[in-house]
Amino acid sequence: MADALDRLDLKILDRLQIDASESSSEIADRVGLSQSPCWRRIQRLKDEGYIKAQVAVLDREKFGESMYIFAQLKMGRLSDEARDRFMRAVEDIPEITEAYTLFGEMDVMLKVLAPSMAWYQNFTFRTLLRLPGVEDIRSIATLSEVKCTHRLPLPTA
Repeated sequence: MADALDRLDLKILDRLQIDASESSSEIADRVGLSQSPCWRRIQRLKDEGYIKAQVAVLDREKFGESMYIFAQLKMGRLSDEARDRFMRAVEDIPEITEAYTLFGEMDVMLKVLAPSMAWYQNFTFRTLLRLPGVEDIRSIATLSEVKCTHRLPLPTA
């Protein structure tokens, strides 16, 4: 799908990843286009689904102490209905910021934003272990954040 993107599209997408609050005329100046063609390209990139959303990235430290904990879940066999209930439950828990299915010994990995270890212990017993199909949990607590970005590496044209 990225083959349909030209050099200017990629430059626009990269600018938007850096600062989506820039106006189309600011982006146009930075990528070497005039404002109207740049605006049309941005609209096309949205329409084609390359741009899913434009959001503000918040500084979690401003909201108090917290840590990320990666919870790896071992799942039992689930019916289609139970799997759907599990997925909906994960989607509805705001402290779970990311979720992935895995190959290997464990089946699911959750990225959980926890204010403390005591909170996470409670969360494990009262929430995670009550999710449909969860048989075992292995948790990895982070000490510090070395890199955090949502910026995708784009191909160079």
